Amino acid sequence: MSARLSKNLRNPIVFVLAGLPVLLPTLDVSAAPIPESFAPANPAIPNLGIASPDITNPGILNPAIANPEIASPLSSPSEALLSVPLPPPGPRLFAITPERRALLNTIRYSEGTWANGDDLGYRIMFGGGLMASLERHPEQVNRSSRYASAAAGAYQFMPSTWRMVTQALGLAQFGPQVQDQGALYLIQRRGALSLADQGLFTPYLAHRLAPEWASIPTLAGRSYYGQPVKRYDELKRFYEDNLTQLRASTLPSEPPPPVCEPADTLRCRLEALDRVGPRTLGS
Repeated sequence: MSARLSKNLRNPIVFVLAGLPVLLPTLDVSAAPIPESFAPANPAIPNLGIASPDITNPGILNPAIANPEIASPLSSPSEALLSVPLPPPGPRLFAITPERRALLNTIRYSEGTWANGDDLGYRIMFGGGLMASLERHPEQVNRSSRYASAAAGAYQFMPSTWRMVTQALGLAQFGPQVQDQGALYLIQRRGALSLADQGLFTPYLAHRLAPEWASIPTLAGRSYYGQPVKRYDELKRFYEDNLTQLRASTLPSEPPPPVCEPADTLRCRLEALDRVGPRTLGS
């Protein structure tokens, strides 16, 4: 076999195989010189895409690049996925059972926002004034004869406490349901939610809540903050009465008896007499 190679590599290469010329596609092996900025810093060490530990900017693939603003960052498919912003998580919601609702109502009673169970209590600020809107915490300082406070809502949230609650639960606005969820979060944060689920308002439960609500007594019977406090016996009585009402209102009602048809048959007449009950003689 003999071969003849063109001197100009841009022209076709012709091989002569078995006396027959074979024309191959044009082969252009010319290339622009490699820019110095992309050449390995040390020719003896190949660039494997691994950042050197002595590189001041670890996001640069090649340590020899002089201008990091035009460099390509070292990334992987997993890193690319992590760079995609994720949607914000949904709000955490606590179930509200009769036992939890009774405790929430008892806290409102102790804080002076019970308002006979009306939603008006969710608008009360410290001092007795009412918020104009429930779109947000008012963060308004109000004064009484002895104290000044920015507490607001059915559970008298302080502004800093409410900001912490909303960030933890992903809640917005300041409506009744949102305030209930915020109060349950604070109860859980004090390690008292499992105690509340037992359906008993014990001195120890009150003691766990006292650092959160100044009107609830400690085991010593005093406010955790030296403020006016409700007596434990009074709160316990309110809790038990409220829980009894809530449990009664959640009991399933007895379904109505099935309608007997046809009504004029003997069987339906006897069933109707059974529902009336026994009668005494002479009635």
